[in-house]
Amino acid sequence: MKFKVILEEAEEGGYVVYVPALPGCVSQGETREEALENIKEAIEVYLDIDDAEIEAEIKGKKAEIVEVVL
Repeated sequence: MKFKVILEEAEEGGYVVYVPALPGCVSQGETREEALENIKEAIEVYLDIDDAEIEAEIKGKKAEIVEVVL
């Protein structure tokens, strides 16, 4: 899976990086490379939703859990 990210220099030094397609998915790093590695981890955490959370969300609704592949 590929994501476009925005990498920008921070005023106080280092870099800030965020994923426009994933609201709130932001990271940072002292170097460009560190920031990009950190955003990869942030994306993985962002997308790793616990099954219990999903089940709680649909409890009592006419809904089902379906997996799709991109």
